[in-house]
Amino acid sequence: MEKIIAINRQASYEYFLLDKFEAGISLVGSEIKSIRSGNCNLKNSFIDIKNGEAFVNDMHIAEYKQGNRFNHEAKRPKKLLLHKKEILKLETKVKTKGFTIVPTKMYFLKGRVKLEIALAKGKELHDKRQSLKEKELKREVDKVMKNR
Repeated sequence: MEKIIAINRQASYEYFLLDKFEAGISLVGSEIKSIRSGNCNLKNSFIDIKNGEAFVNDMHIAEYKQGNRFNHEAKRPKKLLLHKKEILKLETKVKTKGFTIVPTKMYFLKGRVKLEIALAKGKELHDKRQSLKEKELKREVDKVMKNR
């Protein structure tokens, strides 16, 4: 059973999401406590691969209120726990074809924090308009069907 913590809604608006992966995150205690209280934001965060390791950058986890001087830094880079083959696959796609890697969702799975990341390709302005039109059309159809 998974409990959703945060969703990056902007990612589906800005990018075409292709392959999705589930990754663990290496966190410290005060970060976990802050996440459990719901103080987490995925907006504007991205994944970077350095020396065969994946890191999530600009993911904001607020400082824990009851934390002391050993509290964590709010936007520090966090290591993602992925298999070596997955990291190599992501790295080759990003380097050769101009893709990017974005986090889409953070959730608890069996008491552990997991991050769903997606291989993504940027949308053009006309693509964004088209997706907004489709979303609005779907909303109107659902509204009409509900009133019947």
